[in-house]
Amino acid sequence: MLSLLPVWVAATEVRASLDRDKVALGETVTLNLRVEGGGMFDAPDLSALNKDFTVLGTSNNTSISIINGKRSAQLVYGVALRPNRVGTLTIPSLTFANGSTQALTLEVTPADDRAVANGRKDVYLEASLDPREAWVGEQVVYTVRLYLASPLANGSLDEPRVQGVELSKISDDLNYQQEKGGRRYNVIERRYALIPQKAGKLEIPPIAFSGELVEMADPDSFFGSTRAASAISQPVTLDVKAVPAEAGKTAWLPARELTLSLDGADARGALHVGQTLNLTMTVQATGLPYEALPSLSLPSIDGATVYPDKPVNGTRVIDSWLQGRRQQGFAVVPSRAGKLDIPATTLTWFNVRTGQSEVARIAPVTLDVLPATGTPAPAAPQDLPAPNVTAPAATTSSPSRQALVAGGIVLLLVGGAVGFALSRRRSQVVAAPAPTPRAPSIPSGSRGLRASFIAAARGSDPKAQYESLLAWARHERPGIQTLGDVEAQLASAEQGACIGLLQRSRYAPMAERIAGDRLAAAFRDGFQWKDSGPRETGGALAPLYPFKTD
Repeated sequence: MLSLLPVWVAATEVRASLDRDKVALGETVTLNLRVEGGGMFDAPDLSALNKDFTVLGTSNNTSISIINGKRSAQLVYGVALRPNRVGTLTIPSLTFANGSTQALTLEVTPADDRAVANGRKDVYLEASLDPREAWVGEQVVYTVRLYLASPLANGSLDEPRVQGVELSKISDDLNYQQEKGGRRYNVIERRYALIPQKAGKLEIPPIAFSGELVEMADPDSFFGSTRAASAISQPVTLDVKAVPAEAGKTAWLPARELTLSLDGADARGALHVGQTLNLTMTVQATGLPYEALPSLSLPSIDGATVYPDKPVNGTRVIDSWLQGRRQQGFAVVPSRAGKLDIPATTLTWFNVRTGQSEVARIAPVTLDVLPATGTPAPAAPQDLPAPNVTAPAATTSSPSRQALVAGGIVLLLVGGAVGFALSRRRSQVVAAPAPTPRAPSIPSGSRGLRASFIAAARGSDPKAQYESLLAWARHERPGIQTLGDVEAQLASAEQGACIGLLQRSRYAPMAERIAGDRLAAAFRDGFQWKDSGPRETGGALAPLYPFKTD
């Protein structure tokens, strides 16, 4: 923005000068433009300086003097500059106050490390890499430290700009004190995660600081005056090594450490058909963000259905190193009794500290799966012997009843109380052939279970829908263990499709939910089995083997 600079007499001369003609890289220099005379002038165009310098700021000061009645004015326009390179730099002629300045030269030398070591610098910057040599994709820590011998009034520190790398700040600024060359400095430390994307020599350009330091020793200022200060770091070079040829067949994961684990397989007791086994797989790597890690999945498991949960991913910083983490949950639902084998899972990664490929491994797991809870055992009940199921069993009870009646009459003559007890015993013996079976097959029970399912189907709870439908199916065919069995034995494609959607909606939260009206309508008239199977009867005893699979 242009501004008008007041001068009250006609301009007669414009001169340019530097406060120093030789500086070290990182130091600042002030260009002063002096106008003898007056008038109203615009600020000068300083764009010609941008080639070799960074303009840190400007100031102006006007002085007026009257000597023997004659008034004179002088304007000093100051420009704070920081050289951008080493060498002999030229400050070109500038147009200002209706005149032009002469060209100037400035000698810029390399930064004086001895001055830093001896504590003679008020402000300086250091930049470093850890490590100085890395593989493509490996994290490197780039650290910048700003040393200040005086309190900082204000200032700004450039962000590093590097081509061909991923760069991110990994911590808040650290503030501490350190002594160098017998002088105590306030230190501001800033750290970055730098991940090179291609092999070769990578040069990180210098970064610069500019600001103002408080000059507490100024006797003319109660609060302390300020002075301009600047510094520039040295460039640093990173040697980036290419991905080894032998690693081309697998995902390239250069990390300081990597772990792979599976939790939940040994966290429960007996596992039954149809019950859910919750497993959690986690991969964590030091020196990689989570985006660089592969997505997690379980190998195919024979005899079970696997429903993945929503993954939980993230990256944190531990002692300046990125720590990426992927975590994936799985609901594993066994579909048959017996051995359930979860195969091994492996992940190959590259250890950047040893320079060798390694394999993270989850060992295979074998679990015992028991039949579904509540499933009738395929054998006769212990308290109901098979011979008593046949018709002759009813005739064998008749002599016993006659004997008990006769005995009861005799005992009643002796004592009424004993006779009453025996009459109770008689009624118990006569009722023995008709105990209630564990899974009675009566019309009222089936209707009640169907009504319960229809009510759940019109609700919004997949678990209630699942359990009520399975209970109804088991009532009609006690050999059924899971809804997978039901689906396999249905002749209706619509009923099978509804069961598939119901199972997915229960175990996969992001899956499509089946509409309640569709679910209720599909089973409104009952199950459509592939074969006739057992029918509900009015008999008091259910068959011992009500359903067999071919």
